[in-house]
Amino acid sequence: MIELGIVSVVLMATRFAAFGRKLAAATLILLALAAFSPLGNLLLYPLESRFPPWDPSRGAPDGIIVLGGSVDTDLSAAHRTPVVAHAADRLFAPAELARRYPNTRVIFTGGTANLVSTDAREADYSAPILENLGIAKQRLILERDSRNTYENAIFTKQLVAPKPGERWLLVTSAFHMPRSMGIFRKAGFHVEAYPVDWRMGGRDDLFSFTNVGTDGLGRTEVAVREWIGLVAYRLMGRTGELLPGPAKD
Repeated sequence: MIELGIVSVVLMATRFAAFGRKLAAATLILLALAAFSPLGNLLLYPLESRFPPWDPSRGAPDGIIVLGGSVDTDLSAAHRTPVVAHAADRLFAPAELARRYPNTRVIFTGGTANLVSTDAREADYSAPILENLGIAKQRLILERDSRNTYENAIFTKQLVAPKPGERWLLVTSAFHMPRSMGIFRKAGFHVEAYPVDWRMGGRDDLFSFTNVGTDGLGRTEVAVREWIGLVAYRLMGRTGELLPGPAKD
């Protein structure tokens, strides 16, 4: 939207000034909708509600897979200490699960998403947090080379070599769960969804407006990015369906 605004200003100085003014008006309207209207909630709800909370009645899982995305590796490297930027639930939830199931293996998967490779790996900074939350160091398996969710699935499967019949939980943000489950399934790694880090309350929030523009813009940005990711991964063949859902069995 910022880029559209810049283009509209540039066009106003040319013979396409009339179109530039229309584009500017459209950009302002779109910005207002994204910031204050229920647009972000409407886009987020189908993602966050796709998988229900995990059902513990089937018994203890064999392993817990924690997807990275909480720790800012650049800030952590700069300050020489773990810096949790967002999605802290991705770290809190496995700590609670590890206490509940003391014999379950825990694997954290996350390297760096930077285009230019650095020595800062998210797994290295997340491990001390998980240990401080009560997970013994010897229980932790670290996958520190992946750059995206696709590599999370591929490298984790290679690292843990899951056996037939084993049950593994996948811990990630609720909005990110459909794409993550689709990728793991396509990689041949059967996992069970354990969604965390919800960004909206539920169906009651679908048509609620907000007077805090940054909140609305944040939800809209997260949702749009995830929908783009779903489409892109489907086109690349990394998922078997556009919006993966719970298994039919």
